[in-house]
Amino acid sequence: MKVWGMLLGGFPRSRRLRHVLRDVERGTAPYYVAEAEVDRFASQVIGAQLAAGFPVVVDGMADWHDIFRPFVDAWRNVTVDGLLRYFDNNFFYRIPVFTDEPDARSFVLSRRVYRFRDAADPAGVKVVMPGPVTFAYMSKNLSGLSTEELAERIAFLLREEARKALDAGASLIQVDEPFLADIDATPDHARLAVDLVNSIVDGFGDRAVLSLYYGVPEPGVYEVLLDVKARYLMLDVADAPARASSLLKDKGAGGHVLALGVVDARRIIDDDESRIIELVKGVAGGSEELVLTTSTWMDLIPYRYALRKTIILGRIVESVASSLGADVWSIWG
Repeated sequence: MKVWGMLLGGFPRSRRLRHVLRDVERGTAPYYVAEAEVDRFASQVIGAQLAAGFPVVVDGMADWHDIFRPFVDAWRNVTVDGLLRYFDNNFFYRIPVFTDEPDARSFVLSRRVYRFRDAADPAGVKVVMPGPVTFAYMSKNLSGLSTEELAERIAFLLREEARKALDAGASLIQVDEPFLADIDATPDHARLAVDLVNSIVDGFGDRAVLSLYYGVPEPGVYEVLLDVKARYLMLDVADAPARASSLLKDKGAGGHVLALGVVDARRIIDDDESRIIELVKGVAGGSEELVLTTSTWMDLIPYRYALRKTIILGRIVESVASSLGADVWSIWG
């Protein structure tokens, strides 16, 4: 058995980066200053992950306003309007508004791979995209398409994003569908998501992650999701450990490699390492591979705590592997 760690997604902005981006938005600093500061920040975030030994890293996406915005800016026939609370977090996103069938003017993820792959060496680069169901259901649809048709078009564009990212050298493609962990999600939503995610990752499912966070899916939803063709299935264990454990013991992983969100990315307090070890022991028996990750993106807590959580996750990977008699897969060998 091998155990390895990775961060799930975005990182909070440092104080310096916040000030620089604000100056650029106000027109008191040129755009290239922000670009340089984002590169500097990403190098710090990647460096923290390399220090923790993670074999796959993210750049932190600190220049993303939210998970949807980079794609909104890159596509035709979609804009933003108004703010809405992002699930049950003290965080708001600008609502995408689709006025017609979306079409790509440019691509988002491949540029990031080219930009940060040298800084990530010897680790691989993971890119993250919103899932088509979460994207469609959390947008305002004025396109004339049904929500399902809009989600299908979004999935088509995201498949092209994924292909170009892989061609650029990405190691993993992560598709985030937090809507499916919400209490309002139904098995029908899950079936649509499975069909569309499978269309995105067709041909490279062994390098794909489906991530579900801000909750644990209902059993009926989770059972449908086991048909997804992504190799890795991520669950937010930290949000509801007992529910997650019960779900996994009852339904299993359906042949997927589990990525367990054991480090709570929504709280600044240190995680209980011994409790995590016991939790993982209860659900990971017989697995050949196990990924430990954060419960969600890190951008909900201050920068210095996110750095600390990164190091804590690295330590927990080592402790869990030791307790299971497993090998650690890291950049250190």
